[in-house]
Amino acid sequence: MKGKWTISVVIGIVCFILMAIMFMQFKTVDQTDMTSIEVMRESDLRTELATWKSKYEDVSKKLEDNNQKIQEYKQGTRDNIQTGKILETELADAKRSLGLTDVVGEGVVVTLTDNDVAPEYYSDDDVYDGKINVYDLLQLINELKLAGAEAISINDIRVVDRTDITMVNNTYIVVDGNRVNSPYVVKAIGNSTRLQSGLMQKNSGYMDKIINAYDKKADVSVEKEIEIPKYEKDWDIKYMQEN
Repeated sequence: MKGKWTISVVIGIVCFILMAIMFMQFKTVDQTDMTSIEVMRESDLRTELATWKSKYEDVSKKLEDNNQKIQEYKQGTRDNIQTGKILETELADAKRSLGLTDVVGEGVVVTLTDNDVAPEYYSDDDVYDGKINVYDLLQLINELKLAGAEAISINDIRVVDRTDITMVNNTYIVVDGNRVNSPYVVKAIGNSTRLQSGLMQKNSGYMDKIINAYDKKADVSVEKEIEIPKYEKDWDIKYMQEN
């Protein structure tokens, strides 16, 4: 009896994690930049439409997978051995999704560098600030998530949904309590073609919209094997309870 109760509790926890991951995926798809879409050319709109269709299909597939897993839990409760295997596999998947394990895979590396040299067309009266700010980093993280990044890090600090990225005294950037300096090396694991095309898209992509428009410095490279460390802080949940 005690064993069945323990299994039921563990199943409930895993289901909660799966639903949380699914909610984050829908939240990401919902954050569309409608302003940029309005100024795109017809060809860009077609490309963007194809990209979002692919993202929608990915999220729908994950929802279908999660529903299937919940059914497996219900059926597996009749066999403790089978249930144990299912839970072990799903807990490992959940830990990867939450950033609690070291991961490796294909993706892109974006290097943002402070630029203290104003372009030649700037006059002495113009104020030029080519330094990377917290907005540049936050915008990049959002763009990578929208393009389907499965894991992200900034200067080898894992970025998860509860990661804080802030500017202190308008002088330096802090990521989860760690001060980071230029160059800011942002690594993202995912479909490298999709990640790169999302950042490089003409007019609406990150490079044109955020970097080139303000004469800042950034480099995007595709790599087949990127290593991203696990999230180092404790996931200590004190106040949140299942309703």
